[in-house]
Amino acid sequence: MKQSPVMPQNYAMILDNLDDAVIAVDQQGIICLFNPAAEHFSGMSEKQSLGKSFYQCFQQQETLCYLTRIVLEEGRSISDHETIQLQALGKAKKRPVSVTVSPIFSTPGPQQGAVIIIHDLTQVRSLEDAVRHADRLSMVGTMAAGLAHEIKNPLGGIKGAAQLLQMEFDESSELQEHTQLIIRETERINRIIEELLNLTRPRQLETELVNLSQLLNDVVTLQKHSVMDRGLHIRLQPDPSIPEIPGDRDLLVRLFLNLIKNACEATADNSEVIIESKIASDYHLSLPGSRSTPMVQINIHDQGPGIAPSDLRKIFTPFYTTKTGGSGLGLATCQKIVTDHHGLLHFNEHPDGGTLVKVSLPLRQSLHDDIDKG
Repeated sequence: MKQSPVMPQNYAMILDNLDDAVIAVDQQGIICLFNPAAEHFSGMSEKQSLGKSFYQCFQQQETLCYLTRIVLEEGRSISDHETIQLQALGKAKKRPVSVTVSPIFSTPGPQQGAVIIIHDLTQVRSLEDAVRHADRLSMVGTMAAGLAHEIKNPLGGIKGAAQLLQMEFDESSELQEHTQLIIRETERINRIIEELLNLTRPRQLETELVNLSQLLNDVVTLQKHSVMDRGLHIRLQPDPSIPEIPGDRDLLVRLFLNLIKNACEATADNSEVIIESKIASDYHLSLPGSRSTPMVQINIHDQGPGIAPSDLRKIFTPFYTTKTGGSGLGLATCQKIVTDHHGLLHFNEHPDGGTLVKVSLPLRQSLHDDIDKG
């Protein structure tokens, strides 16, 4: 069957629907094409850009301007897939992008200009971080499995001996305090070992349809009573239109209870923590053999001091903590729960101050979609 050729009027429609930014310039660097994705990436409208100098519009992007200038002068394609951070007009946050600049030639004739194609690498970088985290967990799991047996046996002996000593001392004896301390500390070490083993031990998800709004409401109800004496308010803003999603309810409760508890601990007294849910526009999940599905995003915004950039890179590392008395396993466990649900977990600075935690989970329409596949 003969296929109809793509008509010229369809080219503009194709460019308009691309996720990649496409910008064309003439030989003098004047912008003559600016698709909607380019508007989104740059923060500039097509009207603001067409007929303007590319170098003027992107004067803050030195590498991008350099690549374009080289292509216009030398007539060869050039790419950068690693170093460019694109900052939209009026936005503080930069996005990692890959850029390919290619010359435009007429047939026959001299070079007519160049086309700049910009691809967003944000999701790629997130997935790379998830893979690195999984590798770290695998290494920690191997270590934990070997050490757990060696530690738990003598630990049980220490606790048993302390309990026997406790029975020998009179209740009024000062030595009772020392034996109680030994018992408490052995129990604390044992809990850390169990947390570590739970973090690294494979666990099959017990998947069911979960009403996310109801789950968040239950978690907030559990948490808000513990912060009432601080004058702390937890404001929940759920999207009631979000359908039920498949997930392990117990694990999701543990995830959000941990994240909301952390947000409350970081927030000053007489302030608030804001929690909202919505359909995410930034990410879609595509697994082999299944259709692409949008993601549900849960944002948790605290009013705390924020997280230092140097700490952001390490917060999911097991045993790393900035809290006094913390085990450093809570966020690593949260990351594992989200990863097991094929989701994404991000910590960012909020423009209004504090920390913004984003949990993205796949929105599935039925339990027949295999959440454990992939």
